[in-house]
Amino acid sequence: MDFGIAGRKAIICASSKGLGKACAIELANEGVDVIINGRNNETLEETAQEIRNATGVDVTAVACDVTSEEGRAKLLTACANPDILVNNAGGPPPGNFRDWDGDEWHKALEANMVTPILLTKAVIDGMIERKFGRVVNITSGAVKAPISILGLSNGARSGLTGFVAGLAREVAANNVTVNNLLPGPFETDRLTATLQGAAKKNGTTLEEEWAKRQSSNPSKRFGKPDEFGAACAFLCSNRAGFITGQNWLLDGGSYPGTF
Repeated sequence: MDFGIAGRKAIICASSKGLGKACAIELANEGVDVIINGRNNETLEETAQEIRNATGVDVTAVACDVTSEEGRAKLLTACANPDILVNNAGGPPPGNFRDWDGDEWHKALEANMVTPILLTKAVIDGMIERKFGRVVNITSGAVKAPISILGLSNGARSGLTGFVAGLAREVAANNVTVNNLLPGPFETDRLTATLQGAAKKNGTTLEEEWAKRQSSNPSKRFGKPDEFGAACAFLCSNRAGFITGQNWLLDGGSYPGTF
């Protein structure tokens, strides 16, 4: 299937590794020039070269903290008028809400709600003028099924989801779509770190926790990052122009609800 986006330009936040990297790779595979981002310059440059070698597209690497005003400015200087924006940031730490003060809440909201809103604000009018735009926000499966120890993430990402629901309908007539991707368990460094923490707490091994978590999923496995990246690339394509304001859950069937 031809996605019809070769030659477009895409900003993909937090894309030096994990799901963000997977999205960058799949968009590059479709011929999209990508602007990737990460905090670790060495890792970022390795990813940039990997994508260049594999796809031949133009890759711009911007080392910065996208959750800061300075970082966002640096990213937008590298590409002021992207056709595609993939918002992504690491989730806040788990814990008990009784232990979080205002600073923790503000950090979570800045990273997982305010930053994607401000980046969207910076590029959406250009997309409207050009009559093409795709905004994809990587949120979490916890938006559909909240996890008690992830209260900071639940709150911040749900706020973003509410904002997107209104914005998507406002800009749809201009061939600009805004959607959310909600990952469940995918084979990333973050999942490994989470399971290592569980192993330490439970007195088990990483392998045992890995197997236990997989067996609890209806698919009996974890998602592959390239599967997630492919979903992102499709939402960014010409083929997905009639899909907007949606929350795509990629969790192997874990969510038990009908809707």
